Amino acid sequence: MLHDIGDVRLSTQAKEQLIRLKRVTGIKNWNVLCRWALCTSLADSSPPLIRSVVTDSNVEMSWRTFTGADETVYLSLLVERAHREPLYDGSIATLLSAHLHRGVGMLAGDSGGSLEAFATRTV
Repeated sequence: MLHDIGDVRLSTQAKEQLIRLKRVTGIKNWNVLCRWALCTSLADSSPPLIRSVVTDSNVEMSWRTFTGADETVYLSLLVERAHREPLYDGSIATLLSAHLHRGVGMLAGDSGGSLEAFATRTV
């Protein structure tokens, strides 16, 4: 299995959702919210919709910026999940994009206050 992740890019819809999340949580960095979104999606045992996401926003970060010092952890989580995803096409980048975008949507729809609790622990 190849590590084929270059830059992490987001759709315009995900960018708009993250802007709102930044305002609600006080978290200033895209990468922190994106890591939280990835983990939120990975915690859901159902597979995300694997589709071609139009990454048409100006939100872009390197894989290293996205993962910080925990590159091995995030890559291992994705590789492990890739073995269980029925619609997986062999591209870690595709799987990352699917989980990242689903996770952003999940966080944007969170009305239970868990984001505020998370923000107070990390800010």
